[in-house]
Amino acid sequence: MSKLSILAAALSLLVCQGAQAMGPFQIYEQALRNDPVFLGALKERDAGLENRAIGRAGLLPKLGYSYNKGHNNSKVTYLDTVRGTVTDKRNYDSYGSSLNLQQPLIDYEAYANYRKGVAQALFADENFRSKSQELLVRVLSYYTRALFAQDQIDIAQAKKKAFEQQFQQNQHMFQQGEGTRTDILEAESRYELATAEEIEARDEQDAALRELGALIGVPTVDVRDLDPLQEHFQSFSLSPANYDTWHELALSNNPVLASQRQRVEVARFDVERNRAGHLPKLSAYATVRQNESESGNTYNQRYDTNTIGIEVSMPLYAGGGVSASTRQASRNMEQAEYELDGKTRETLIELRRQFSACLSGVNKLRAYQKALTSAEALVISTKQSILGGERVNLDALNAEQQLYTTRRDLAQARYDYLMAWTKLHYYAGTLREEDLARVDEAFGQRTAP
Repeated sequence: MSKLSILAAALSLLVCQGAQAMGPFQIYEQALRNDPVFLGALKERDAGLENRAIGRAGLLPKLGYSYNKGHNNSKVTYLDTVRGTVTDKRNYDSYGSSLNLQQPLIDYEAYANYRKGVAQALFADENFRSKSQELLVRVLSYYTRALFAQDQIDIAQAKKKAFEQQFQQNQHMFQQGEGTRTDILEAESRYELATAEEIEARDEQDAALRELGALIGVPTVDVRDLDPLQEHFQSFSLSPANYDTWHELALSNNPVLASQRQRVEVARFDVERNRAGHLPKLSAYATVRQNESESGNTYNQRYDTNTIGIEVSMPLYAGGGVSASTRQASRNMEQAEYELDGKTRETLIELRRQFSACLSGVNKLRAYQKALTSAEALVISTKQSILGGERVNLDALNAEQQLYTTRRDLAQARYDYLMAWTKLHYYAGTLREEDLARVDEAFGQRTAP
């Protein structure tokens, strides 16, 4: 193989390896094609939209055609004034053909069914919009859980390394007669705790990676294929900046609330549909009919009949079923109204929680960053103090523990902030692909330490 071919193959391998890295938005794009929950919601929406056409069909003309043809073998007995009782055997063919057209003129039940179908179609559309936004949230949730677990693994491994060094140092000092058995046991205990934390983080990461894999149609995802969160990503500006505007956005745009409102409309027109059981119906009809020997009375006779007219039907009594069905539908409507009220309160509570988390998240990130700088300095100064005889081994272990705890809390605060910003837009009903793409910019290749 020539050197040029080897170079081309190496470049191709590097490109392929680089192409494997995925940010949240790349995961989302694949989930649109593979996530069974989203694909099921898509089909549910398509099925629900048909309710509009189904409801409208009750207001449109109905055209039907019927045809029959048969062979008859009959025996007719009748009384003749001359011959007395006479019996004739008849073998003949008969047929009938009928074309019917009917158009409702006054039919409140059909109208209520149409309005119910419109509400059902709007419900399906809003419900799908909710599922679409939920997919954005689920992608980022699983993605950040996997990365936070990796951060915990890295921190646990760093803790183990530091505690192992401390253990060896304490053991050496003990052998020299300068340390204590307690120092050795303390370092060993911290090491084992870090090992347990690493195991727990790996289990959590495995679950999150499998959930990500389920979104894109693979058994699991390799965490090395995910873009890590940039260490110094910039927080997002909150627009609008006041909560009242977010409150109004949620009431008007939240897809869950919008779908619940349409559910109330469905229930309302279901009440009207049942109430129509007491009302008259008026329809126009036209019929073209051809018959030949269709019955014994029309033997050897052919009829061509064209009819046009109106038909009125009036229900009188149905055993109380109409009234009971109307009352039942009314209770269902009231239930839907209460559920809308409950869902509205729940949504606004979550909206406020995420709005507050966005505001406080910026300050928390700044505070944790300063705390991390102080914790790193504390570890260095503690080790120097131990050499000078001013501190003991336990102080070093505590300083190390504080450092790693601060690193973990800082990582958690970063992911919590991103989730709060995303969920704020979700509960406001304004979460779009562009918002996930903006969050995606916070992720990139990890910089060298």
